[in-house]
Amino acid sequence: MSTKPRVLLTNDDGPPGHESPYIYGLYRHFTQDLGWDVKVVIPSSQKSWIGKAYHIKDIIAGRYYYPREPDGLGEVSEQSRPLKEGEVAEWVLLDGTPATCANIGLHNLYHGEIDLLISGPNLGRNSSSAFALSSGTIGAALSSALSRVRSIALSYGTVLHPTPDELHAPAHRLGARIAAHLWDNWGADAGAPRAGEVDLYNVNIPMIPDLLSDAGLTICWTRIWRNSYGRLFKAHTQSEAETAVTYGDEAVSAAGPDSPDEPPEGTKAGVLDKTATPKDVGNLVFKFGPDMTELINPAASSVPVGTDGWAIRKGWVSVTPLRATFAEPVEWDAQSEEDLESKIWKMKL
Repeated sequence: MSTKPRVLLTNDDGPPGHESPYIYGLYRHFTQDLGWDVKVVIPSSQKSWIGKAYHIKDIIAGRYYYPREPDGLGEVSEQSRPLKEGEVAEWVLLDGTPATCANIGLHNLYHGEIDLLISGPNLGRNSSSAFALSSGTIGAALSSALSRVRSIALSYGTVLHPTPDELHAPAHRLGARIAAHLWDNWGADAGAPRAGEVDLYNVNIPMIPDLLSDAGLTICWTRIWRNSYGRLFKAHTQSEAETAVTYGDEAVSAAGPDSPDEPPEGTKAGVLDKTATPKDVGNLVFKFGPDMTELINPAASSVPVGTDGWAIRKGWVSVTPLRATFAEPVEWDAQSEEDLESKIWKMKL
């Protein structure tokens, strides 16, 4: 497809800041490098791990946001107004979930004006079913796909702690080129509700130094790694819970367990790492404190060849075609490394 798409950009990490470091840079690459018309509708605060939820009893209020160079930090306004000197654009913040932002953006704010929704870039990977089924980033793309709008979920997998700033720009360039390639060569899926097309793509880019190399990262068609997780919450005493609330003690980053603020092995040390007795559990006080060791750093033997988790572990970019039914088109499957040869992208982006 040769025409430039009209894009709705959303995310689950909220407006630019410490836990949302990527959206402004990607926006600038879309608008400057590709010349795309991009509207931005994002949650007003961090909404990671919320999936494709809608808070159906909430009144969704919104405000306007005016990002500035160089990092996208900007001013919030209750009313739309002309841009001030140094402001780049007018974005919309909604007090809702990523899926809510997608639906309101498509049907209320820019009805009939959007060709492609892009959700992300997420702070952290959204590879494997354990992450994908929890992801607000993918949830927004699913919301859009169910409205028969082409959708791409884009995530930057945290590998180094902290992620070096010099990796941001090459990741944005690569993400923008992948999005452009997918738009120009959208795949087919017989029987799909939108003209027999793939509903959405899930893209994961590992944030590794090879982004800076001349060769860049290998890009590969993948399927979702069907993994699982166990305990996500820890019990602690009522007094510890009150202390955590009073002093702002966060057991895990609001951006999720793959945030650069989190150690690779999972939950931070602190109040939730203390052993809770059966009596404490009886108080019914719990806090999100997952053990993600096997999901973030799995043993090589546990990750099936051809999956998104396998690709990220190799330092490759994974591109997974999806149906808006939490399933991949069957023809994208691969069973061995030999099968993967036809799945590796040959084009230079």
